[in-house]
Amino acid sequence: MARNRRLILSSPSEVWSLLADGHRYGEWVTGTQQVLDADPHWPDVGARLRVRVGLGPLTLDDICVVRICEPRRRLELEAKAEPFGAARIAMNLVPWGENTLFVLDWHALRGPGTRMHGLPVDYAVRIRNGMMLTKLARIAVREHGESDLGASQHTRSG
Repeated sequence: MARNRRLILSSPSEVWSLLADGHRYGEWVTGTQQVLDADPHWPDVGARLRVRVGLGPLTLDDICVVRICEPRRRLELEAKAEPFGAARIAMNLVPWGENTLFVLDWHALRGPGTRMHGLPVDYAVRIRNGMMLTKLARIAVREHGESDLGASQHTRSG
């Protein structure tokens, strides 16, 4: 299992708005080349997100299925990338003052990852997930800052 934590300088509601938009996963999920399809009821339990992942010309299509959804608090996905198996991706948003402590747990469920767990694989996954959380934090802070700026400009002109 690989676990990453990141303090995001945005509220859980603001971070959740990014998780709740399946079409935006390509912006922050490292390795995603394209979001192929997102169920209209994403992120309700059972909803699916189809993405193309890879590096350069080496790609495969992946399906993420929502297993647990507690809006603004918790989202758990099962990512299926055949023939490589499946993984559990658990995202928890913990209020931290006005900000969000984002905790990401990744665990192989089926396939070669279940036999190759340990330091090398977990380390590589932690690096990838750390990059992913950095991107998510930048987007959330940028959008949070833009909404604050818009509100302050509105106040000044009103």
